[in-house]
Formats: sequence, structure tokens, C-alpha cells
Amino acid sequence: MKIGIVCPYDWDVPGGVQFHIRDLAEHLIALGHKVSVLTPAEDESALPSYVVSAGRAVAVPYNGSVARLSFGILSATRVRRWLRDGEFDILHVHEPTAPSLSILAAWAATGPMVATFHTANPRSRVMVAASPILQPALEKISGRIAVSEYARRTLVEHLGGDAVVIPNGVDVSFFAEAERDERWTGATIGFVGRINEPRKGLPTLLAAMPAILAAHPEVRLLVAGKGDQAEALAGLTPEVRARVEFLGMVSDVEKARLLRSVDLYVAPNTGGESFGIILVEAMSAATAVLASDLDAFAQVLDGGRAGELFPVENAEALAAAAVRLLDDPARLAELRVAAAEHVRRFDWSTVGADILAVYETVTDGMGSAPKVREDERSGWRERLGLTRD
Repeated sequence: MKIGIVCPYDWDVPGGVQFHIRDLAEHLIALGHKVSVLTPAEDESALPSYVVSAGRAVAVPYNGSVARLSFGILSATRVRRWLRDGEFDILHVHEPTAPSLSILAAWAATGPMVATFHTANPRSRVMVAASPILQPALEKISGRIAVSEYARRTLVEHLGGDAVVIPNGVDVSFFAEAERDERWTGATIGFVGRINEPRKGLPTLLAAMPAILAAHPEVRLLVAGKGDQAEALAGLTPEVRARVEFLGMVSDVEKARLLRSVDLYVAPNTGGESFGIILVEAMSAATAVLASDLDAFAQVLDGGRAGELFPVENAEALAAAAVRLLDDPARLAELRVAAAEHVRRFDWSTVGADILAVYETVTDGMGSAPKVREDERSGWRERLGLTRD
């Protein structure tokens, strides 16, 4: 199958959507499919062979953060050229509600099309206001995927229609087989995320550190991610600052080793999360997880059975939960076992098969040769809301 995938966000700036698209493309290629990914990117020399640049991106406020997107006449021209040259059996656009390459591709394309919705924002005024503009493109999309029930609810409430929920995928074995790093072991708490992005929640975790250190003065907080370290530490006592280590940006291999090494991974995010891929990565590394009780995080952690939850932005509750877990090695071990078992549903062997089933259901519904069993096609067609003309 010839598959075209559109990434809305700048490939040069790491993010969950970009990682998901990268891993999906490589999974599909490994299965023998021909895949081309169109994305904003400035440094074309660093792109994988299956990625095509649509030019530079610009910073745009979106979903409580700042996204780097590409949109305009030049981008539209490059989208049309890519679609013409690709002659894809199916087009898969991500985040078509953002002012990005995805909506441009949806406007321009004909034929089988699938969209994945990552955004979870039930109060998005922008999405409501843009709905009349988006509808002509959205009506051309035959199959809709949401990465979580929360993202599906956002889609249903703002744009109508429905979507099948397929979570983001992870190569579980990559994290499970990573080697521990002695630099990061021994009474350590891990955090991975952009330091200065408020919704990632680092201030809440730092505010909890004095109480954690009062009970466990040997604990170190390891922070991986880019941002202003001095700004993050402002207002903290020298004693707390001394127990916080900034690792800067880490590679995928280093991230896996970090997650395998820490005693506890904390995700103190404050909102705007539709899934929580870092939680899945931590669970894949068989690491105990403590996360804020966002709807998306609670779903990923199986309602608290595969990891513990605390109230959003409640530093006192975070500290109390962390101290209790660090005091209880047996509970930490129990969480590691539960995480390692639960995370199998997020492996690419499962997620990739589900996405391919959507592709095949959509292409079959538009007259392509059937590639899945009839009972499977019927099940997916019903979940996607497809009907034959």
C-alpha cells in the first residue's frame, strides 16, 4: 500500500505527534508498505529518507502551547505537488483542525482519507469558531481516529461525527530492554518535558520537593528537557536546588535508560494532554509512575491500577504520594509489574494493526480490493460510521 502521512508540526522540534508519526511510518515501512511523510522542516539534510519537507514553520499559539506550523500559499502549492507525485492509496492527516499542512492536504486531496485527532480541549473556542471553515475538508475524511477517549470527546462536542479510539503506539521492547545508567540510579525521581512550558507541570513538582526532601534528603530530581534552568529554580532554597539535576535534551536511547534507572517517574502536567506518551514509555521501562489525575492520564494508567494519581497542581498531594511510595519498596515493585503488563496494549504490534485495519476498511469502502476479513471490515465500518454509497 502507498501511504501518505501529513505531520502538522515542525519535524525539527521534538513532540509527541512528531514521534508518533515517525514511529508509525517506520512500523509501516518495516511491514513492506511504501510511506511518505510531509512535514514542515527547515533542516532538510537531517530528514529521514521517507520524509519530505514542505518548508519552514512559524510559531502559532495552539492548545495551550506554542506550535510550529506551516500554512499559506507556498505550503499549499507544495502539498498539491506532493499529493500529485505520491499517487497514494490512502492519505493519513494528523490534527486537521490546526492551521497546518493537514487541513491544506484535506482540502486538496481526493480519494480515501483518514485523520487522527490528538487534541483534547473541551472548551476550545477556536475550534468552535473555525468549524464552518473546517467542515468541507472534514466531510472528505472517511475514517476518524482519536488517540484517547478525551480526544474523541473533544471532536464529537466541537465538530460532530465520531471516531474510533486508537492510542499512540510505543516500541515497548525498546524501553523494556534499555540498560540502566548508574548515574541515574539510587533514590531518583524522573521528569521529562519542556522546562518552561507551564502545562508540563515542573513548577508543581519543584514546589513538592521541599516536603519530599524533608522525608528523604537523599532523593535527587532528574529533569530532562530544554528550557531556562535558572528561571525554573528561581525561588527555591539552595538545599532544594542542590538536589535538582538538569540533563538538558536527551536522545531516545538516553531517555529509555533514564526511565529504566529512576525509582519513580512523576508527570505533574496541568492540562492540555490528550494522551500521555511519556507515561506509556515509563511503563514500558517498567518504572513506577505517579501522575496528575488528568482524564487522559487516568485512562492511560488504567484508572490508577498501572500507576498512581494525585490532584492536578496539588504540590502537597504530590509530595505526600511520592513520600509514601518511596517509603514502600513493595508498592513500587507492584506498580512496576502492573505497568509492564498493562503497557502491552500500546505496543506497535497492536496499535499498528488497528491503524492498518482502519486504512483497509476505508479503502474497501471506497471500492478498493478487500484486504481484511469481512467480519473485521464490518466491525471497523460500524465504529467509523462508514456507509456504502
